[in-house]
Amino acid sequence: MSFARVRALVVVGVLAVAAVVFVVTALVRDSQGDAVTGEDCPAGAPLADVTLPDDPAEVTVRILNGTNTPGLADSVTNEFKNRRFTVQKPAESKTKYKGVAEIRFGPDAVGRAQLLRAYFLAQSKMEYNAKRKGAAIDIVIGSQFRQLATTTEVNQSLVEVGEPTLPPGSCIKPIKKKDDDS
Repeated sequence: MSFARVRALVVVGVLAVAAVVFVVTALVRDSQGDAVTGEDCPAGAPLADVTLPDDPAEVTVRILNGTNTPGLADSVTNEFKNRRFTVQKPAESKTKYKGVAEIRFGPDAVGRAQLLRAYFLAQSKMEYNAKRKGAAIDIVIGSQFRQLATTTEVNQSLVEVGEPTLPPGSCIKPIKKKDDDS
């Protein structure tokens, strides 16, 4: 074996050992474990579900028309229905909205709202209400709305907006593990 090969093997070996030491050190010194388990959660804080849904059918939306355009809520509701979302009867918003869309949600729908945000290419206003009950989400369509994003655009937008973040004053809802019947 030549000297160059021995030297290359020694360098690769040293890098592998350094990588193992780095990973072990990072795992031992990890200080974020409590955030995931919710151990530091104050009493009475809302438990937020930050998991992204696997299927759009798990997301219930109600579309509100915040514009002067008649029938806009109906057409957007049909678009969401065609994309396999669970939809409620559309309605008119009491107030007009000038932006693209406003997504209103509570602690049970944080992850679901993040998915919906991607359908508006992260141009929607996120309106969190800690006292809101249930996982249904209201979307007020504004005057700057043009169309929902395509599937490819939604996937790209999800990468850009990242994982759902925990709203201020709330704690992570414990994840229910699916039981195997086997």
